[in-house]
Amino acid sequence: MASLPLFANFKYSDSLTVVGISICTAIVCEAISWILIYRTNSYKTLRSSIDKAAKKLETMKTDSNKIINKKSKTKKIDRVETSLKESSRDLSLFKFKSGAVVALVLFVVFGLLNSLFDGKVVAKLPFKPFGLVTKMSHRGLQGTDPTDCSMAFLYFLCSISIRTNLQKFLGFAPPRGAAGGGLFPLPDPKTS
Repeated sequence: MASLPLFANFKYSDSLTVVGISICTAIVCEAISWILIYRTNSYKTLRSSIDKAAKKLETMKTDSNKIINKKSKTKKIDRVETSLKESSRDLSLFKFKSGAVVALVLFVVFGLLNSLFDGKVVAKLPFKPFGLVTKMSHRGLQGTDPTDCSMAFLYFLCSISIRTNLQKFLGFAPPRGAAGGGLFPLPDPKTS
């Protein structure tokens, strides 16, 4: 049986098992991130420099709107923006080592869940999903009912939502100024 003995006779036992394992995985991943990243002095220094640069940039931009744009003011804004981009990049590189360990944990847990719930419907969707979502939600299941939900889809949704909210709750969310970094940063309007 794939579900925990506590939920064995319960109607939603498989769904609750996947959600519970997703919660536990999110906690373990955040603990790993805390050990490797968030408790270190270099992370705290980078985060404070990003916060300071973001506040300074915001103040400079609001002040520059009130005053006639001068060359020196735009140069200062460019310097602060460059500093913010460099700090955000450094923070992303700093988080990379933890990302590899967390990815390994997630792959192992996903493989374990996949072997436990292979070909088994763990939930019913309250709607009929469209094309691409149907392929994801019905992955590995027999039958043609598009409202059947596989473990992979439920685990994916739970992992994304639980881990993001857990990071916000614990105060590990990325700093405000670093939000635009990521894999696909917004283009610089000055260069285009």
